[in-house]
Amino acid sequence: MQGQMMSMPLLTSSLLVHAERHHGDREIVSRRVEGDLHRMTYRDLAARSRRLAKALGRLGVHSPDRVATLAWNGHRHMELYYAVSGMGAVLHTINPRLHADQVVYIADHAEDQVLFFDLTFLPLVEAVASRVKTVRAFVAMTDRAHLPASKIPGLLCYEDLLDAESDHFDWPSFPEESAATLCYTSGTTGHPKGVLYSHRSTLLHTFAAALPDALNCSAADTILPVVPMFHVNAWGLPYVACMVGAKLVFPGPGLDGASLYDLFEAEGVTLSAGVPTVWQGLLGHVGNKGLKFSTMRRTIIGGSACPPAMIRAFELDHGVHVIHAWGMTELSPLGTVCSFKAQHAQWPVEQRLALQSKQGRAIFGVDMKVIDGEGRELPADSLVSGDLLVRGHWVVSRYFREEGKGPLMDGWFPTGDVARIDADGYMQITDRSKDVIKSGGEWIGSIDLENVAMAHPAVAMAACIAAKHPKWDERPLLVVSLKPGATLTKQELLAFYEGKIAKWWTPDDVIFVEEIPLGATGKMLKHKLRERFRDHVLPGV
Repeated sequence: MQGQMMSMPLLTSSLLVHAERHHGDREIVSRRVEGDLHRMTYRDLAARSRRLAKALGRLGVHSPDRVATLAWNGHRHMELYYAVSGMGAVLHTINPRLHADQVVYIADHAEDQVLFFDLTFLPLVEAVASRVKTVRAFVAMTDRAHLPASKIPGLLCYEDLLDAESDHFDWPSFPEESAATLCYTSGTTGHPKGVLYSHRSTLLHTFAAALPDALNCSAADTILPVVPMFHVNAWGLPYVACMVGAKLVFPGPGLDGASLYDLFEAEGVTLSAGVPTVWQGLLGHVGNKGLKFSTMRRTIIGGSACPPAMIRAFELDHGVHVIHAWGMTELSPLGTVCSFKAQHAQWPVEQRLALQSKQGRAIFGVDMKVIDGEGRELPADSLVSGDLLVRGHWVVSRYFREEGKGPLMDGWFPTGDVARIDADGYMQITDRSKDVIKSGGEWIGSIDLENVAMAHPAVAMAACIAAKHPKWDERPLLVVSLKPGATLTKQELLAFYEGKIAKWWTPDDVIFVEEIPLGATGKMLKHKLRERFRDHVLPGV
């Protein structure tokens, strides 16, 4: 016997319809690349998104075409979130911090049809425009008055596209399992891998993220997502804000401490989200100027482990509650949130702060377990760490356009993290099994850096490992052995990287060794190098 309730597909457009009808006057504030502070409402967002959906159709975009973006956090990017997915196409957000070669690979792999970009990224788009194979239209996200001269033939203007359309458009209905957005993760070896989110997974993730024991969002909040909209859909906050009717504030390119603080105070921000590197700059600015937060009450910190000193500074010095969270691109991204249980209210401050340093407990929709080397599940409160596996309603089952066996192990996704779970269900990451480096919340592929080094005629072997950094959490350290009789300086090798990778990927230091340890199968034993150089101090630190 089946239930007798309405069957309505879970579609991202329904979030926008809800926001327009029930929170239509709520503000969306954007600091734009053009230099102004733009204001609109959810009612405006809905109307402009409908016009954009019609414009996309006129450009020949259909389901399931991919539409790419290279853009900051702003109202136009938000309009693309809803227009592209709402019409049945797939929004593909590209990280503009990547090297041009990686942007070309990702756009070609996704088979993007149209690329929208903020003016900041015009040089990058000009560098890739003639190289991408499937993109047939480029759109500058600005108005006619600010449209620059460009080498891109037939460059389109965003506001011109919208001005040519009316907002009379009905969002189509289609199966909720249809693809909605596409993000690529570089948190793996080799080429970036695509994670294709469905409308259903996105809506379920939004419901869970808004819960009190998760990000605790409501219509009373003013949310400023510092985490980029090109990074796992800004952790779902553009969807959560529509669902609950929160005021949204977009910082655009101004992510320094002074710019963020001024926006927090001027707009009455109550909740923000970002990686530890960003909060270092904000806390430094506030501390140097002797400032206080007037309205800021909560901050979500993820992307990499939050240093205990940062939690202490927010909580004790500024009265801002830290919501420590963990997730992955493959998890949409939310997996765990470090929210307190009832018994923790009576704990001493130091004990509570120690608990907040953990990555937290699983929210509904995500299940997790830790296994040993034999695949056996480790009991809760075990002092032994193991491989962290997850499964759930918004966890990837396979990577985009990858044939054959997917990444799952008996229905579970192996995260590549090493962790332990305590008796109360709080998970703590203790290590990572993947040989990738996480700098300021962004992944750096160690194999890519090794391949560049080993292309140098003087290099016999190179291994790239993570070195501790007080600001960026981790930075790449290159360990190199030279060919017999060869000579090479650190400066010469680092100069060899110029133009081959994104500049911020360049290793911070190079160590020359007689030989790099190898295993029985000829693989480099990076764990031995990490152990040997675990206390290495990078230049300038």
